[in-house]
Amino acid sequence: MTTPIRKTGRVQAAPEHFLDSALVEDINRAGIDDARRGFLRRSFLAAGAAMGAGTALAQDGGAGDPNILVLPAHSRTLGKPVVTNPYGQPSQYEANLQRRESPGLTRVGAASVSFTPLQGLFGIITPSGLHFERHHQGWHDIDPTKHRFMINGLVKNPKVYTMDDLMRMPSVSRMHFIECGANTAMEWGNVAVPSVQYSHGMLSCSEFTGVPLSVLLEDCGVDKRRAKVVLAEGADGSSMTRTISLERALDDVIVAWAMNGEMLRPEHGYPLRLVVPGVQGVSWVKWLRRIEVGDQPYATKDESLHYIDALPDGTFRQYTSIQECKSVITTPSAGQRLLDTGYYNITGLAWSGRGKIKRVDVSVDGGRNWRTARLETPLLSKCLSRFNIDWDWNGAPAVLQSRAIDETGYVQPKINELRAVRGTRSIYHNNAIQSWQVAQSGEVSNVQVD
Repeated sequence: MTTPIRKTGRVQAAPEHFLDSALVEDINRAGIDDARRGFLRRSFLAAGAAMGAGTALAQDGGAGDPNILVLPAHSRTLGKPVVTNPYGQPSQYEANLQRRESPGLTRVGAASVSFTPLQGLFGIITPSGLHFERHHQGWHDIDPTKHRFMINGLVKNPKVYTMDDLMRMPSVSRMHFIECGANTAMEWGNVAVPSVQYSHGMLSCSEFTGVPLSVLLEDCGVDKRRAKVVLAEGADGSSMTRTISLERALDDVIVAWAMNGEMLRPEHGYPLRLVVPGVQGVSWVKWLRRIEVGDQPYATKDESLHYIDALPDGTFRQYTSIQECKSVITTPSAGQRLLDTGYYNITGLAWSGRGKIKRVDVSVDGGRNWRTARLETPLLSKCLSRFNIDWDWNGAPAVLQSRAIDETGYVQPKINELRAVRGTRSIYHNNAIQSWQVAQSGEVSNVQVD
């Protein structure tokens, strides 16, 4: 017995180019404030309305669809030869799907962020060309034959390695997510950004290949009796430095040269970067040139003045590196529009810096009722997990939410639960449940539900 096919709804994609040059200039002058956030929301909604004006499917009036009846040119002619593009490129019809910078986020492009278009991705792997960027003083394309990596400090035999040295050592390949500690930062106070690309897009997931840091530390004879931490240092102009516990360094940290089966791209740290699974992206030091082994945290600029958490009582938390359990629905999500009633597949991503995702629940009524979603394989530790759940939309307003639970039993909190502990002045580590409101018109927007 076959199951009858349900009427399926159509999703109109979120607008990609919704800011004109004049508006970008206004936003950059305004800086990050309520006016800028209002500009973004209004411009995005206007672009969505313009797109919606031409979304109806063409009616053939009974004459038949010419796309079926007329044999297209590509079925009657010789196609392009192999190696037309020695390095393959996406289809021209997919050109709108790009990582994008949020106007006004920073004053200098070399110290800014580009966001991964989560709303347009499938599975759990982020293509290298769409992997988000975060730079503190721009990126460089470094000659690998001249790059050197050093380990010093509390080791018996300080060493300098070339790339050839490293790539001859025992390597591993593992899939992990990387999330900037400031992902979802602008949502701490109120709704601020118009789509999942800007609210959660400082998140990507890739396969990384390299040598375990533990192998290198053993090669140098790390002093396990005295050593407590390592300091990772990058070779860019900001000399990004981060303290990492020795326990973590000896666990699953990788000194990586490859991502998604190819050498790292320059904007992702070519030829060498640190991979610190489960920890905020700033610790994944790019253009890695040095590891120093020490006996106490180094309290460098970017861990004493920046990347610290403001608390309601005026104090700050330091070294809060773990990215706690989190999830987000990517379709339907803000900026998209549901064009029909009927069946929809709600899909999204879940992740935890403490291990595997155990379960994801989904609500369509703002958290009053929950259903357990399907978790798609593979389910890996400190890696994105894809979830799906069926939903029949009857045209009534709805509020979509996802709630992740990891293997430690940690449950993703609501925004009011997080604010009760952290206040509203924070920047980092916002892992609150995200809400998307579906209006009767089918328009999906970013909202906050206590």
